Amino acid sequence: MDSEILLEVKDLHVEVDGREILHGVDLVLPAGETHVIFGPNGSGKTTLLMTLMGFPRYKITQGQLIFNGKDITNVPIDERARLGIGISFQRPPVVRGVKLREMVRSSLRTKEDSGLIDELAKKAHMTDFLERDVNHGFSGGEIKRSELLQLLAQGPDMVLLDEPESGVDLENIALIGSLINDLLEKKHPIRERKRGGLVITHTGHILDYVNARTGYVLCHGRINCTGDPRDMLETIKQNGYQECVECPRKI
Repeated sequence: MDSEILLEVKDLHVEVDGREILHGVDLVLPAGETHVIFGPNGSGKTTLLMTLMGFPRYKITQGQLIFNGKDITNVPIDERARLGIGISFQRPPVVRGVKLREMVRSSLRTKEDSGLIDELAKKAHMTDFLERDVNHGFSGGEIKRSELLQLLAQGPDMVLLDEPESGVDLENIALIGSLINDLLEKKHPIRERKRGGLVITHTGHILDYVNARTGYVLCHGRINCTGDPRDMLETIKQNGYQECVECPRKI
């Protein structure tokens, strides 16, 4: 039996400040799978995730987004979050005047936390940060754990992760990987998983901790090829992205 389709991106064209960044992106993410997006700086990777989340600066000029069978192309960001889409940013902002506990509580799908916030904070090693302003004075690893704590509270069906290993030291990356695996239900057999993930990575380090089924190379606003993420990463390390542009598997 084939997996249910969590996300379909069809011929997606996106403009930012009047300039087209994505030029016809197509991809399919089945429920229970994690896919990885590689690409050089400025290729449109973050634009893709921001568009999927629904940030208004990213304007869809052509194409369609289908999430859990629903057309969300014109659905606003707050409704997408309620439908079950969550995002972790590459560089999350500092939020002065808002305690992390308050932010996590606002992320909960149920407003009855009954100790859940403290339980999740303990899992993310963030108990001592709950009464501090969000991300203020946090290290790179602490900021990533703060983001993942909020996602754990939200429990989204689709998780969008923009360079989750960025700014994270070796001591923290294993914990980051473990939290992502919890988010994506990796402890369950794939046929029992309902959640899916799209992960942007430059270094590929996160693949040592989070197993991904499919990889894409996004160059110049287009997906050039797809395949096994580890094979693709090795090719990129050896030959750079030009090899991917010229790849015979090019879509």
